[in-house]
Amino acid sequence: MNIRISDILNNHENSRIEFKTNFNSDVIETICAFSNSFGGNIFVGISDKSKIVGIENLSDEMIKNWINSIKTSTTPQIYPEIIIHKIEQKTVAEIIVQEYSIKPVSCRGKYLKRIGSSNHTIPVEEIADMQILSINSSFDSFITEGEISELDRNIINNFNNELRIKNRINLTDNNFVNLEKIGLTKKGKPTYAALLLFGNHRTNIHIGRFKTPELIIDDILISSPLFTAVDEAIKFIQKNISVEYIIGDKLRRTEKWQYPIAVLREILLNAVIHKDYRNQTDIIIKIFDDSIIFVNPGKLFGNTKIEDLYTNYYIAKHRNKLLCEAFYLLGEIEKYGTGFIRIRKTLENYPEISMNMEQINDFFKIILNTDQNTDQNTDQNTDQNTDQKTDLEASIIELIKQNKNITIIEISDKIGKGITVTKTYIKKLKQKKIIKRVGADNGGYWQIIE
Repeated sequence: MNIRISDILNNHENSRIEFKTNFNSDVIETICAFSNSFGGNIFVGISDKSKIVGIENLSDEMIKNWINSIKTSTTPQIYPEIIIHKIEQKTVAEIIVQEYSIKPVSCRGKYLKRIGSSNHTIPVEEIADMQILSINSSFDSFITEGEISELDRNIINNFNNELRIKNRINLTDNNFVNLEKIGLTKKGKPTYAALLLFGNHRTNIHIGRFKTPELIIDDILISSPLFTAVDEAIKFIQKNISVEYIIGDKLRRTEKWQYPIAVLREILLNAVIHKDYRNQTDIIIKIFDDSIIFVNPGKLFGNTKIEDLYTNYYIAKHRNKLLCEAFYLLGEIEKYGTGFIRIRKTLENYPEISMNMEQINDFFKIILNTDQNTDQNTDQNTDQNTDQKTDLEASIIELIKQNKNITIIEISDKIGKGITVTKTYIKKLKQKKIIKRVGADNGGYWQIIE
């Protein structure tokens, strides 16, 4: 048997592999779902249990009929490649489907995408996003009915001054020509991005300081243009979180905030830039004694998954391209999918903080939890006895014994701690020479040192 086919059979169905005993309408729906996702391969003549059943009397005419059925059932029309294999003296047809460049593809009026090993209907709002992306555009690039004169001139001037300082783009002396150059205005009219940055957009950042889930002791509703709203939000957050003053060398005083301000700003910018502005719900931030919660209307964009954000290899997808461009030119963000890498890197110096992310319906939530005793307790345990293992360390060791290929994300889920805290405990286990990593982080495995 072909080694590639053997590997596919052993891995079973997944986001890019489908098995079918015969060609039918379900096959065409899967072709549609693969076209709207990342492509995939459908093997006709193999059961969903990976058993090779074969296709009886497969002929060139039969394959032509398949191709015609696929063509007439899909819009835009899909023409997949079909390869015939002989496996265990049985005939199997492999239908190779490429990701389609102009999305979405429909199958008899249905729009489907691939999630895991099954096909799912695409929500209406996601269909609109796909169409916009297919023409290399975004929602915030649409022209509004307003006039440029309605935008705040002082904020526009400050924006241009900041751009000149950052020097990421060559500008003219005319601030309004610069807006056109960046794409924030088109044909003398403001885009929705320009309205959000410099105008009265009627969307809010709502921040509350909670003593208990029911008791609010301070709050603010920020409706300012986004260019100034981010700074206003950060100032209010700083007013409502704790700060420690540390006296260092030469009696210099430094501040250590309850949460690193750079992380808070990165999360807030992520919310502002990736918000689905068709949803009128506010960006919500809740500050508690030991946690801060960011809730943003708009789930992760462009097939990005939460687990991707815990890696260093995820690809940035931008719901609002012009907002992203504006904050990039201001030096606030990078456009290469490095935001969450920087967040995780910074939090390595804050082992008492764990970060968790959730996606609930059309909302994306980030929670930062503080455990003021984490760093102190782990340091005490290490000082008392380098061979002594905490309960969490023992749990991690047991998980690795059970599955040496387990990921840090999976360990984090099972011990109920955030990624940053989990990494801290794993680092201590490595320092104690209890575990080691064999091979690269991506593709390697854990080993218990005897």
